[in-house]
Amino acid sequence: MSNIENKVVVITGASSGLGAATARRLSASGAKVVLGARRADRLAALAEELGGDGSALAVPTDVTQADQVQRLVDTAVAAFGRVDMILNNAGIMPLSPLERLKIADWDRMIDVNLKGMLYGIAAVLPHMQRQLSGHIINVSSVAGFKVIPTSSVYSATKTAVRVISEGLRQEVKPYNIRTTVISPGATDTELPGSVTDPDIAENVRTLFARGTVPADTFARMVAFAMEQPEDVDVNEILFRPTNHEL
Repeated sequence: MSNIENKVVVITGASSGLGAATARRLSASGAKVVLGARRADRLAALAEELGGDGSALAVPTDVTQADQVQRLVDTAVAAFGRVDMILNNAGIMPLSPLERLKIADWDRMIDVNLKGMLYGIAAVLPHMQRQLSGHIINVSSVAGFKVIPTSSVYSATKTAVRVISEGLRQEVKPYNIRTTVISPGATDTELPGSVTDPDIAENVRTLFARGTVPADTFARMVAFAMEQPEDVDVNEILFRPTNHEL
């Protein structure tokens, strides 16, 4: 994994789930990781676990605040001199039927899943343009390909992640920047815990009880995209548990 060793990697949503699993895998492969999330205590514990030697940094970050995402990326550049990859991973999934008018949940999904990703892109892009190198990895979902009742707004945000990522892919070619969208199916994370309606939450638990893949499966997908030679741009990865039809 020579294309991971010594890379400077920024990860949002890093305090648990996909973000934490990816931080562990990339750190084990020699990357320097700069971790952002709202839960400062868990973030600090993970950074200590991975980098008591200073190769892992914790920066409490709310991705709905552009200035905080900028601070996260600027911390990476100040500490290590560059930023080689950002994983825009922070996300929530408060599913509900539209008729329940969960407007606050809609706003949160747009702010975290979509605007949070855009803030990450905005924070790293000038650095990567100057470097003439970099890798932006955005997290979509199988919900970005398939809409079901209750997933309308969530699916909309995850479809938007894919659309924006494709536009970004085309725009950054002059700067030698790579882009990847990773779309997981049911994965063993805390994401179902963001569902606020009890009956919908039960439905999600039933679906996930049929089987999930470990969070490290996602981390392996990130590593796969990163470790390709610099002239290979893996643009999209979609994966599901083998026994799930959604």
